[in-house]
Amino acid sequence: MLRSSSGRRGGYFASAAVAALILTGCATETPPQSQETASPPTVSSTPAVPTPAQTTAPPAPETPVAAAPAPTQLPVLPESAPVSFSIPSIGAGSELLNLGLRNNGSLEVPPDGPGAPASWYNDSPTPGERGPAVLLGHVNATDAGPGVFADLRSLKAGDTIDVAREDGTTATFVFDRGEQYPKNQFPTQTVYGNTEGSELRLITCDGYDPDTGEFDDNYVVYAKLVT
Repeated sequence: MLRSSSGRRGGYFASAAVAALILTGCATETPPQSQETASPPTVSSTPAVPTPAQTTAPPAPETPVAAAPAPTQLPVLPESAPVSFSIPSIGAGSELLNLGLRNNGSLEVPPDGPGAPASWYNDSPTPGERGPAVLLGHVNATDAGPGVFADLRSLKAGDTIDVAREDGTTATFVFDRGEQYPKNQFPTQTVYGNTEGSELRLITCDGYDPDTGEFDDNYVVYAKLVT
Protein backbone atom coordinates (compact mmCIF):
# COMPACT_ATOMS: atom_id res chain seq x y z
CA MET A 1 0.00 0.00 0.00
CA LEU A 2 1.09 3.57 -0.46
CA ARG A 3 -0.07 6.94 0.71
CA SER A 4 1.69 10.26 0.37
CA SER A 5 1.15 13.99 0.52
CA SER A 6 0.85 16.32 -2.47
CA GLY A 7 3.67 18.10 -4.32
CA ARG A 8 3.94 20.67 -7.11
CA ARG A 9 4.76 21.21 -10.77
CA GLY A 10 6.12 23.83 -13.13
CA GLY A 11 9.63 22.44 -13.53
CA TYR A 12 9.90 22.94 -9.78
CA PHE A 13 7.67 22.19 -6.81
CA ALA A 14 5.93 24.55 -4.36
CA SER A 15 4.16 23.90 -1.08
CA ALA A 16 1.94 26.24 0.90
CA ALA A 17 3.59 24.84 4.02
CA VAL A 18 7.03 25.95 2.85
CA ALA A 19 7.83 29.58 3.64
CA ALA A 20 9.68 31.66 1.05
CA LEU A 21 13.14 32.79 2.06
CA ILE A 22 13.73 36.53 1.65
CA LEU A 23 17.39 37.41 1.21
CA THR A 24 18.36 40.88 2.32
CA GLY A 25 21.71 42.62 2.20
CA CYS A 26 23.18 46.04 2.87
CA ALA A 27 26.20 47.84 1.57
CA THR A 28 28.56 49.71 3.87
CA GLU A 29 28.98 53.31 2.80
CA THR A 30 32.55 54.43 2.19
CA PRO A 31 33.36 57.51 4.35
CA PRO A 32 34.40 60.60 2.33
CA GLN A 33 38.13 61.22 2.20
CA SER A 34 39.33 64.25 4.25
CA GLN A 35 40.72 67.19 2.30
CA GLU A 36 44.32 68.22 3.02
CA THR A 37 44.86 71.79 4.33
CA ALA A 38 47.08 73.84 2.01
CA SER A 39 50.31 75.13 3.60
CA PRO A 40 51.78 78.57 2.79
CA PRO A 41 55.03 78.57 0.75
CA THR A 42 58.26 78.59 2.71
CA VAL A 43 60.33 81.80 2.38
CA SER A 44 64.13 81.38 2.45
CA SER A 45 66.70 84.11 2.99
CA THR A 46 69.40 82.19 1.13
CA PRO A 47 69.64 81.83 -2.60
CA ALA A 48 67.79 78.88 -3.89
CA VAL A 49 70.02 75.96 -4.87
CA PRO A 50 68.87 74.26 -7.99
CA THR A 51 68.00 70.56 -7.40
CA PRO A 52 67.83 67.80 -9.95
CA ALA A 53 64.42 67.34 -11.42
CA GLN A 54 62.55 64.50 -9.76
CA THR A 55 61.53 61.71 -12.04
CA THR A 56 58.05 60.39 -11.45
CA ALA A 57 57.69 56.67 -12.20
CA PRO A 58 54.81 55.84 -14.54
CA PRO A 59 51.93 54.09 -12.83
CA ALA A 60 52.05 50.31 -13.01
CA PRO A 61 49.59 48.86 -15.47
CA GLU A 62 46.46 47.51 -13.89
CA THR A 63 46.19 43.75 -13.78
CA PRO A 64 42.99 42.71 -15.54
CA VAL A 65 40.54 40.92 -13.27
CA ALA A 66 39.40 37.61 -14.68
CA ALA A 67 35.66 37.27 -15.00
CA ALA A 68 34.07 34.72 -12.70
CA PRO A 69 33.28 31.48 -14.54
CA ALA A 70 29.64 30.92 -15.34
CA PRO A 71 27.97 28.35 -13.07
CA THR A 72 27.92 24.86 -14.53
CA GLN A 73 24.45 23.76 -15.60
CA LEU A 74 23.66 20.16 -14.77
CA PRO A 75 22.39 18.07 -17.69
CA VAL A 76 18.66 18.03 -18.32
CA LEU A 77 16.36 16.73 -21.06
CA PRO A 78 13.40 18.42 -22.75
CA GLU A 79 9.90 17.70 -21.48
CA SER A 80 8.52 14.30 -22.44
CA ALA A 81 6.09 12.17 -20.42
CA PRO A 82 7.36 8.82 -19.12
CA VAL A 83 5.89 5.55 -20.40
CA SER A 84 7.77 2.88 -18.42
CA PHE A 85 10.64 2.29 -16.02
CA SER A 86 13.09 -0.50 -15.25
CA ILE A 87 15.65 -1.14 -12.50
CA PRO A 88 17.95 -3.89 -13.85
CA SER A 89 19.76 -4.59 -10.55
CA ILE A 90 16.57 -5.70 -8.75
CA GLY A 91 14.54 -6.88 -11.75
CA ALA A 92 11.83 -4.29 -11.22
CA GLY A 93 9.89 -2.48 -13.93
CA SER A 94 6.47 -1.70 -15.35
CA GLU A 95 4.57 0.63 -17.57
CA LEU A 96 3.77 3.91 -15.85
CA LEU A 97 0.31 5.25 -15.15
CA ASN A 98 -0.26 9.00 -15.27
CA LEU A 99 -1.87 10.11 -11.99
CA GLY A 100 -2.46 13.43 -10.23
CA LEU A 101 -4.25 14.70 -7.13
CA ARG A 102 -7.50 13.69 -5.48
CA ASN A 103 -10.12 16.29 -4.59
CA ASN A 104 -8.78 16.43 -1.02
CA GLY A 105 -5.28 17.33 -2.27
CA SER A 106 -3.68 13.94 -1.59
CA LEU A 107 -1.87 11.99 -4.28
CA GLU A 108 -3.70 9.42 -6.35
CA VAL A 109 -1.94 6.08 -6.10
CA PRO A 110 -1.80 3.20 -8.57
CA PRO A 111 -3.94 0.08 -8.06
CA ASP A 112 -2.53 -2.40 -5.57
CA GLY A 113 -3.49 -5.73 -7.14
CA PRO A 114 -0.97 -8.37 -8.24
CA GLY A 115 1.23 -7.06 -11.04
CA ALA A 116 -0.01 -3.48 -10.58
CA PRO A 117 2.23 -0.91 -12.31
CA ALA A 118 3.86 2.14 -10.81
CA SER A 119 2.70 5.65 -11.66
CA TRP A 120 4.20 9.03 -12.49
CA TYR A 121 2.85 12.00 -10.52
CA ASN A 122 1.90 14.31 -13.40
CA ASP A 123 2.32 17.53 -11.41
CA SER A 124 6.02 16.76 -11.07
CA PRO A 125 8.57 17.36 -13.85
CA THR A 126 8.84 14.66 -16.49
CA PRO A 127 11.84 12.40 -15.81
CA GLY A 128 14.86 14.15 -17.31
CA GLU A 129 13.55 17.70 -16.86
CA ARG A 130 15.10 19.94 -14.21
CA GLY A 131 13.57 19.17 -10.84
CA PRO A 132 12.43 16.02 -9.03
CA ALA A 133 10.25 13.65 -11.07
CA VAL A 134 8.13 11.46 -8.78
CA LEU A 135 7.20 7.81 -9.31
CA LEU A 136 4.86 6.01 -6.91
CA GLY A 137 4.52 2.25 -6.43
CA HIS A 138 3.37 -0.31 -3.88
CA VAL A 139 5.64 -2.38 -1.68
CA ASN A 140 3.13 -5.25 -1.65
CA ALA A 141 -0.04 -6.36 -3.41
CA THR A 142 -3.51 -7.22 -2.14
CA ASP A 143 -2.69 -10.93 -2.30
CA ALA A 144 0.26 -10.34 0.09
CA GLY A 145 2.68 -10.83 -2.77
CA PRO A 146 5.39 -8.32 -3.67
CA GLY A 147 4.53 -4.97 -5.16
CA VAL A 148 6.42 -3.28 -7.99
CA PHE A 149 8.60 -1.38 -5.47
CA ALA A 150 9.09 -4.30 -3.06
CA ASP A 151 12.89 -4.40 -3.39
CA LEU A 152 13.81 -0.71 -3.36
CA ARG A 153 15.78 -1.24 -0.16
CA SER A 154 18.14 -3.53 -2.10
CA LEU A 155 19.40 -0.65 -4.27
CA LYS A 156 23.00 0.37 -3.76
CA ALA A 157 25.48 2.92 -5.06
CA GLY A 158 25.92 2.69 -8.83
CA ASP A 159 22.58 1.02 -9.53
CA THR A 160 20.66 2.65 -12.37
CA ILE A 161 16.99 3.41 -12.99
CA ASP A 162 15.92 3.75 -16.63
CA VAL A 163 12.79 5.69 -17.59
CA ALA A 164 11.55 5.36 -21.19
CA ARG A 165 9.88 8.53 -22.49
CA GLU A 166 7.27 9.31 -25.14
CA ASP A 167 9.81 11.00 -27.41
CA GLY A 168 11.75 7.73 -27.72
CA THR A 169 14.57 8.72 -25.38
CA THR A 170 15.53 7.06 -22.11
CA ALA A 171 16.44 9.02 -19.00
CA THR A 172 18.95 7.07 -16.91
CA PHE A 173 19.33 7.91 -13.24
CA VAL A 174 21.88 6.60 -10.75
CA PHE A 175 20.91 5.68 -7.19
CA ASP A 176 22.00 8.25 -4.61
CA ARG A 177 20.39 7.18 -1.36
CA GLY A 178 17.23 5.83 0.29
CA GLU A 179 15.47 7.34 3.31
CA GLN A 180 12.64 6.14 5.57
CA TYR A 181 10.24 8.76 6.97
CA PRO A 182 7.21 8.53 9.30
CA LYS A 183 4.13 9.48 7.29
CA ASN A 184 3.14 12.04 9.91
CA GLN A 185 6.57 13.70 9.57
CA PHE A 186 7.01 13.45 5.81
CA PRO A 187 9.61 16.04 4.64
CA THR A 188 7.67 17.57 1.76
CA GLN A 189 10.29 20.15 0.82
CA THR A 190 13.16 17.63 0.86
CA VAL A 191 11.30 15.21 -1.39
CA TYR A 192 9.42 17.59 -3.68
CA GLY A 193 11.57 20.73 -3.44
CA ASN A 194 13.60 22.39 -6.20
CA THR A 195 16.80 20.76 -7.45
CA GLU A 196 19.63 22.16 -9.58
CA GLY A 197 19.53 19.28 -12.03
CA SER A 198 17.21 16.47 -13.03
CA GLU A 199 16.43 14.06 -10.20
CA LEU A 200 14.10 11.15 -9.56
CA ARG A 201 12.11 10.11 -6.49
CA LEU A 202 10.65 6.63 -6.02
CA ILE A 203 8.13 6.54 -3.17
CA THR A 204 6.59 3.50 -1.52
CA CYS A 205 5.32 2.40 1.89
CA ASP A 206 7.41 1.05 4.76
CA GLY A 207 7.21 0.45 8.49
CA TYR A 208 4.51 -2.24 8.52
CA ASP A 209 2.72 -2.55 11.87
CA PRO A 210 1.27 -6.08 12.28
CA ASP A 211 -0.99 -4.90 15.09
CA THR A 212 -2.83 -2.44 12.86
CA GLY A 213 -2.13 -3.91 9.43
CA GLU A 214 -0.98 -0.46 8.32
CA PHE A 215 2.26 1.00 7.01
CA ASP A 216 3.32 3.89 9.22
CA ASP A 217 6.22 5.12 7.08
CA ASN A 218 7.27 5.96 3.54
CA TYR A 219 10.51 4.89 1.89
CA VAL A 220 11.97 7.32 -0.64
CA VAL A 221 14.73 6.62 -3.16
CA TYR A 222 16.73 9.61 -4.40
CA ALA A 223 18.46 9.33 -7.80
CA LYS A 224 20.19 11.76 -10.19
CA LEU A 225 20.22 11.94 -13.97
CA VAL A 226 23.38 10.68 -15.66
CA THR A 227 22.29 10.49 -19.32
